Amino acid sequence: MDAPKILNIGIDFGSSACMVVADNGVRATVPSCVGFPKDLISRRLIGKEYLCGDDAITNQLSCTLYYPLEGGVLKYSDHSRENLVEYQHIVWVAQILFRHLIHIATEGKPEDYIIRVCVGTPVLADMKNKQALIDLIGPIVGGAQIISEAFAVAYGMNFLDNSLVIDIGDEAVDLCRMHGVYPKMEDLLTTYKACNYIDNVFYESLEAKYPNSKSTINMLRTLNEGHIATSDPGQKIMLTLPVNGKPVQVDLTDDLRLACRSIVPDMAEAIKQLVSTYDPEFQEELKRNVILAGEGSQINGLCEELEKCMVESLGSGHVVKVTDPVYAGANGALTYCTDLPEEYWAELLCA
Repeated sequence: MDAPKILNIGIDFGSSACMVVADNGVRATVPSCVGFPKDLISRRLIGKEYLCGDDAITNQLSCTLYYPLEGGVLKYSDHSRENLVEYQHIVWVAQILFRHLIHIATEGKPEDYIIRVCVGTPVLADMKNKQALIDLIGPIVGGAQIISEAFAVAYGMNFLDNSLVIDIGDEAVDLCRMHGVYPKMEDLLTTYKACNYIDNVFYESLEAKYPNSKSTINMLRTLNEGHIATSDPGQKIMLTLPVNGKPVQVDLTDDLRLACRSIVPDMAEAIKQLVSTYDPEFQEELKRNVILAGEGSQINGLCEELEKCMVESLGSGHVVKVTDPVYAGANGALTYCTDLPEEYWAELLCA
């Protein structure tokens, strides 16, 4: 009988979605939620004890949905002693979600592989949070590494020297300054106005203008796809909202643009801090190599907005976005997972 093959998996943990890639060619985006039937009727309708990802969202009226991740780490892991019952429940839900990701990556046959996983988390996730993830993953896989999401992007795209990688996620914007070695704490910064903040600003704006629309943030998040903009694109953004139950087309150009711009000042200040504290001999090169990744990097005009801020505060700047912003973190985690020498897999590690 043939020995099980090694399968390397890279995962980008997000509060609303997880990206998973594997060296068998699997590549998937999975909503970070698990749904449990609300009552006997919903249990009979669904026919399962729980649903994961898209299935949970599709059946959200019949399910109680749980999102176990908060900023890429387990909810309540910062204060698990004070919220022991909630934390234990979240660990159980998160394990269900993680097993679902492994099921997808292995195409339903986890028993056929020795599974090694590299998981990307926020750059400032402390060791307690990382250890919580290791404890979660440990019983399910053969080996695991925890690295920062921004570092994963930098490693996967080979931006390893004199570059500033910015990963714009759901709840946080992670910045990682690379200079040819593993980044230290002084190379890392996090701001907390990210994609969810944009959604909230946009939602509040629409509630004020269209109080009878009865829209939800999840609806607006879906409507926003492909329309987010910070600069003047030369065309209006028209979306359909249910107003008093009737679909109505409304012009949301200014509302959405202002919501997207709301994250720029904090990002610009973080860039300024990391550039101004860098070795003066290499600051100019660092300013020429600012790279955006993550869901928020797809905002139209964001590169130009940040460049304007850099010119004002630092004299110059050049910002680009990665070609595959959604999967750049997971791809980098997979590359790192594949490159690690065999001796690193002797035990579960945090990196």
